[in-house]
Amino acid sequence: MFAWWRQRQREKILQQPFPAAWRLVIDRNVGHAAFLDAEERKLLEDMSQVFLEEKQLEGCGGLELTDEIRVTVAANACLLLLGLDHDMYRRVKSVLIYPSTVRQPERKGGVFHVHAYEPTRSSPLLGEAHKRGPVILVWDAARHGSWNAHDGHNVIFHEFAHKLDMLDGDVDGTPPLRGSAQLRRWAKVCSRIYLELRARTERGRKTFLDAYGATNEAEFFAVATETFFEQPKQLRKRHPELYALLQDFYRQDPAQRVHRP
Repeated sequence: MFAWWRQRQREKILQQPFPAAWRLVIDRNVGHAAFLDAEERKLLEDMSQVFLEEKQLEGCGGLELTDEIRVTVAANACLLLLGLDHDMYRRVKSVLIYPSTVRQPERKGGVFHVHAYEPTRSSPLLGEAHKRGPVILVWDAARHGSWNAHDGHNVIFHEFAHKLDMLDGDVDGTPPLRGSAQLRRWAKVCSRIYLELRARTERGRKTFLDAYGATNEAEFFAVATETFFEQPKQLRKRHPELYALLQDFYRQDPAQRVHRP
């Protein structure tokens, strides 16, 4: 009954035309939008429209929340879902957005308060995904990562990948998968590349995947997601098995997409 009611509400939302001003924001701020075909672009707009209606976005630290900010965040988050079920973000209720890099104050975790990543005392914060709480983003980093579609960094992709990881209840770098065969393949491929990344990072050697992915398995999945969308051709060349794994999960092929005129 709830699913039926939610679908009806979304149909009502989509009866409203997508605002032309929002379309301009996507054209200007979302670098990946240039690679989408007409069908994908329409789906992205529909998902973004529903996202903005269902989720609460809030400006923090003096940030005035504008449509530019709201649409940029929504479009990037929904890019991950173009091949997936819209309800993959069903546990995202709110997104808190700060104007620029903030420092996380020292805090004591409550009994029922679980974080995907616990920063060190007074560490700089560009984004954070809470298992039973909001997504936190920093606008200047989010805007730059959204605009530059090739540098390998997109904090919105990163934090919403954590939210996909959390759907099965564990923050372990393994989102909900389709069956035991996919799970075994995921464990084999990701474990090998993660351990290689960690070993190279510990030796101070240069890595293709961001060294932050060596922090733990959850950060590895988030970093791999950023790279999959931001540098797909390079990832496919350097780690073809990992690329194929992410392609199978996200049901998208960014390396093929970027060849389009």
